[in-house]
Amino acid sequence: MTENDLLYTLALQHVPNVGDVIAKRLIAHCGSAQAVLKEKKARLLKIDGIGEVVLSQLYDSRHVIEAEKEITFIKENAIKVSYFEDADYPERLKHCIDGPILLFQTGNIDLNNPHVISIVGTRKITTNGIAFCEKLMEALTPYNPIIVSGFAYGTDITAHKLAIKHKLQTIGCLAHGLNQIYPKVHKKYMVDVEKNGGFFSDFWSTSKFDKTNFLKRNRIIAGLSQATVVIESAEKGGSLVTADIAHSYNRDVFAIPGRITDQLSMGCNNLIKYQKAHMMTSPLDLPYILNWQLEDNEKPVVQKQLFVELDTTEKLIYNYLKENEKAQLDMIALGCYLPIFKTASILLNMELKGVVRPLPGKLFEVI
Repeated sequence: MTENDLLYTLALQHVPNVGDVIAKRLIAHCGSAQAVLKEKKARLLKIDGIGEVVLSQLYDSRHVIEAEKEITFIKENAIKVSYFEDADYPERLKHCIDGPILLFQTGNIDLNNPHVISIVGTRKITTNGIAFCEKLMEALTPYNPIIVSGFAYGTDITAHKLAIKHKLQTIGCLAHGLNQIYPKVHKKYMVDVEKNGGFFSDFWSTSKFDKTNFLKRNRIIAGLSQATVVIESAEKGGSLVTADIAHSYNRDVFAIPGRITDQLSMGCNNLIKYQKAHMMTSPLDLPYILNWQLEDNEKPVVQKQLFVELDTTEKLIYNYLKENEKAQLDMIALGCYLPIFKTASILLNMELKGVVRPLPGKLFEVI
């Protein structure tokens, strides 16, 4: 878009009571943001959903003045701006009715990759949550997905750091302008994120920092992604808002189940219970359900560890799987005359030893 188009779109964005949905409606009717700001009030009032409250401050000249200041900030900081009708605007976000009319960007983001997932969860992530996130990233690395999150404490920063560790592109969606970073302690990760992706925001450099910004930001996290994964969540939390938004966009949502007594599993368990999310018991559930495919030369080569020592029970399970090729957890327990909980624990140990691997549908096979 031209600088003139940007000026008037920013000016329209600055108008109180004109959010993204209303702005798109006005632009669709008038043809451009500049045309909206120059249209007669009587004609705008004829548009469905447009009333006196929306237009009460539309013609204030200070909107253009403030927009000029923001353009100066954008130029001085080499910020890329994408307009919702431009070709470089994220394709999935275009299909979200409340997607931002302008998206501000820093870094080296490349959205040509069709595999984009968001990973969200509690800010008080547990060691189990971190371990699962690590396993998820390892399993998904051959598919080279883009990892999206909110750059906040806990699950968000864990996802970004693990994406960088596994050389995956990662995008941080911010709840403030690109003139600052929150939390400040995460400033040390900014360079690595921008080298391996970057940051998105729809907030101005002058936007007031407010708690509600985080909820607004969540629509971008959900909208960019093919699927959203909730690692851990209490009964209420921002990650559940992201999951609900993703569900409303008709995107896939995955949740990691946990014990019903665990506070940080309540949110995930409820998503599964109310059929708003797929239950993820294995990292490979995601590519299986999303139907991601690998070329033969891209498939990971798994080498069985030599001279692995197995105890008597592990040998029993190993021989059962070798004889049956693949089997579900319940059938393994039944066939080996073991309790399910004990079988699950033993299979996890065998997986860590590189002897077996989990498959979608609670299946296991010998490597």
